[in-house]
Parts: sequence; structure tokens; C-alpha cells
Amino acid sequence: MSLWTLLQSVLLVANALAVLNEERFLEPKNLSQSAITSGYVSAHGFKGQLIGLIYAASYLRSACSLVFVCLLFLFSL
Repeated sequence: MSLWTLLQSVLLVANALAVLNEERFLEPKNLSQSAITSGYVSAHGFKGQLIGLIYAASYLRSACSLVFVCLLFLFSL
């Protein structure tokens, strides 16, 4: 397994986590941010850490998309 293959797999998993629909998929399984704020799920437990990972992946995906679009715009000038 090369470094490039490993990087691709990490990006694909991060993208899969980021595109999960909160209302349709995460909320019925108590994997939404509201489960932590309501006290139903502990923020320090495994489920709370998984919720944090999902939201971090979603945030990074949107931030990286913005950077990528800006770079494309700058290089197209």
C-alpha cells in the first residue's frame, strides 16, 4: 500500500462521513450534535467522540472545498 493509496482511502472515508444527512440518518440513531447537548450522549464516550468526528469531517470538507474553489479561481485568471 503506497502513501497515495492511504491518502485516497482517508479522504474517501472523510467524505463518506461528511455527506451523511443529519435529519434523515444521524438523528434517528442519536448521532447528532443535539444528542450531546441534550445530555443523552456523553461527549467523552465513544459515541460522543464519533459524533465529533462526523462533524469535524463535515466542517473540514466544507473548508477544504472553499480553499479548492479559491485556488481554482486564482489559477484560472
